[in-house]
Formats: sequence, C-alpha cells, structure tokens
Amino acid sequence: MTTIYSMDSLKEKLAELLDVIPKHSSVVYLDYPLYGNVGDLLIMKGTEAFFKAYGIRVRERWNAENFNPGRKIPQEAIIVCQGGGNFGDLYPHFQQFRERVIEHYPNNRIVILPQSIYYENEQNIRRTRDILTAHPDLHLYTREKASFQFANKHFEGLNNIRMMPDMAHQLWPIEPPEKPSESVLRLIRTDKEANGSLQKAQEPDTYDWPVILSDRDKRGIRRLQTLNALNKKAGNPLPIAHYWERYSDMLVNKSIRFFSCYESVVTSRLHGHILSCLLQKENIVIDNSYGKNANYYNTWMKDIPDTKLIQEKTEEPPVLV
Repeated sequence: MTTIYSMDSLKEKLAELLDVIPKHSSVVYLDYPLYGNVGDLLIMKGTEAFFKAYGIRVRERWNAENFNPGRKIPQEAIIVCQGGGNFGDLYPHFQQFRERVIEHYPNNRIVILPQSIYYENEQNIRRTRDILTAHPDLHLYTREKASFQFANKHFEGLNNIRMMPDMAHQLWPIEPPEKPSESVLRLIRTDKEANGSLQKAQEPDTYDWPVILSDRDKRGIRRLQTLNALNKKAGNPLPIAHYWERYSDMLVNKSIRFFSCYESVVTSRLHGHILSCLLQKENIVIDNSYGKNANYYNTWMKDIPDTKLIQEKTEEPPVLV
C-alpha cells in the first residue's frame, strides 16, 4: 500500500532515528556545514532541533576542516554525521572525511543522517562498500528510494540501511515572518548540479543561495572560515561551533524572510522546495542534473498540497498562477 505523507508525518517519521540515537544519549556531531549553502544550513538547524527535542546531549561539534580523525572520543558517545546530498564521488572532500571517520572509530556507533547517494566511478563505490561494511555498528540513512535501492545493491554486507526524510523537516512548521509582497520567486541552481535542459537561469529575476546572501554575509563566512583554520593550528581553543551557530541563525533567518516575501516559488534547489513547504508556500520543484530532486519528491513530497515536479523538458517554462 502506498503511504501518503504530510508535513506533520514527515517530521514524526524522523523520530524513528531514536532507534539508534536514543533519547538523552551523548553524541559527537561531525561535518556540520561551515559555508553559505542555505540548504545545508537548514539540515544543520533541523538536526540541532532534533537533538534538542529529544534531550540528546551534544558533547562536541566539528566541521570537516577542523576535526582530526584519531581524536579521542569516549566509546559510549555516538558519532553522528551530517545529512545532505554529498554522499558519493561528486563531492569527494566530504565523502573522504566520512570514510576516514568510519575507519578511525570502529568502537563507536556511527550514524550517517539522511543522505542522497550519487557515484560516477565504480571503483569509488567498491572502496566505500569495503569501508562501510568493515565497521560493526554503522547506520546509514538514505534520503529517498533511489539512494536506498542503490545502497542495498552496492553496499552488500551493510545491514543497517534505512530510509528517512531530510533533517530539515524537524523545523516544521515555520511561521512566515513577512507577508508576501511579490509574486513568484525563482531560485535556480548555478553549480554542478544545474539541469540546463530544464531550468532557465539567466532571467533577471532569478536567484540562488549565493545571491540571497549579501557581500557582507559572505565576508563574515570567510572570516569565520579563516578563524576556523587558524584555530585548528592553535589546537582549537576557540568555540567555533558556537560562533557559527549564532551567525548561521542570522543567515537562515534572512533566507526565511526572503522566501516569505513571495506568494510562490519555482526552484531547482531541493531545499528551496523543502523551505517553501515548511512555510506552506505553493511551489514548483525542477529536477537537478542527476535526479535527486525528482527522487526526493516522488518518495516523500508528491502528496504535499500545492507542490509540483518538473522532471521532463516542456515547451513552456514552469509557471505558477
């Protein structure tokens, strides 16, 4: 029987993570995003909201740039890795970081929060499989059906594979802080996942996450990244995660206010779609270059009111009326 999901039920489903990250447990949260991709920041904020909702104690927070694999972590602490869409060889820096962590901590439970998986190279798939299956207590959460099927097919021997919505759903609902004053927001990818056959990115009213953030915002991010690198060289005496928590709150809140100013949204960003739904805005989601958006939409979002997927090229650009 096909399950019909609502925004309420998607948030409730995240509670199944308590099977492996119990209430009031102690965790080390790794790979939080120290950069300006607002979609990844929404995942981080949802993850932190999940920890808070269930009394989960975060002992330490580390990004991929300032954590040294081999650092002593108590055996009872659960290592929790950030979810998102960078599992595979499209973003090797983050994948290699995760794999080093898995290799260095065979005695800790490791939970990889909901990820979309994409590989281009068969040898990289085999390498990942060997690393994952060597760990005795590794739990991989995939973010949609296609990734779940991929993991079960290619990571044979890894028994703890489950499917879960994106962690940003823990933020549901978000009350719009502004009343709409504009009609349609076009939030269109300009990076390696852009789908040139479906999206139009050159119109003057088109935005992407880097456009929403001001030059001042970006300078602030770069300063914290520089401080993060210097802090690592000095042995990490400064609480970078705490500084970033406050600064990223500002970036996310700014993006929420920006979205709130529009009646509806057309986007090829997965979290442009998810944020629109969290704000209960009518939206159209355009698939990305390798099917991630369509896979997510068809797994979880197709029954959410006022949403539509564009997966195939059409004569006319998508419109909301």
